[in-house]
Amino acid sequence: MKKDGDHKQTLQWPLLLHPDDESTPFPPAELAMHNPNGLLAVGGSLSPSRLELAYRSGIFPWFSEGQNILWWSPDPRAILFPEKIRISRSLRQSLRRKGLHVVFDRAFEKVMRACAAPREADAGTWITESMIKAYTQLHRRGIAHSVEVYRDDKLIGGLYGVALGALFFGESMFSRERDGSKIALVWLAAQLQQWGYHAIDCQLPSDHLLGLGAEIMPRHEFLELLKVALVKPGRQDQWQFDADLELVPKTTTSMPRVP
Repeated sequence: MKKDGDHKQTLQWPLLLHPDDESTPFPPAELAMHNPNGLLAVGGSLSPSRLELAYRSGIFPWFSEGQNILWWSPDPRAILFPEKIRISRSLRQSLRRKGLHVVFDRAFEKVMRACAAPREADAGTWITESMIKAYTQLHRRGIAHSVEVYRDDKLIGGLYGVALGALFFGESMFSRERDGSKIALVWLAAQLQQWGYHAIDCQLPSDHLLGLGAEIMPRHEFLELLKVALVKPGRQDQWQFDADLELVPKTTTSMPRVP
């Protein structure tokens, strides 16, 4: 352990977990290392029980192919409150595009694999085959969910994440056409707001997320938010959009209302 400038103890080295160890708890998120920012533990498994424990503790896995599993709780955290999502003029136009169809949980693994596909300036991915297998198991348990955006019958965007209590932990998103992932996020935010969810955890701040309305929150505030959200029962099993979800003008029959 060592002390930072605020006189709080932090880990000097991450906790090492054996792959078969399902009982050792994670260190408190407040003790995460400063450098690298948020690292708490190395190893363990991606079993459903270990993953659920991590998310309930404000921790998530993030590692590359060939690495041990790395467990993180960075400070600060990026948080999006559903009611504060920012919709630009161009995004409003995209939301009204003809032929769009947005659904929950129809193609979870396809969404993960689309998120794992290499991006323009990025030859690698952190969404490994072991991650896809693990989160697909969470999906079958009704804990992990996806949003899929179709234009006609073509999957053009989406996102996936984990839902516990009244918090949605966003993991990744993708676009194959302009604003595909943003459309998925707007739909998700509209539905989560209607269900009374408190926030979407975006994990790490980025200009893209901040432009959509995400806020930077100190970790200790996020952990308080998480504690309150986990008291709520949440929604498990397969999700679907409410039939009475607020809509944009009647000419488009399945879009969340755009402010």
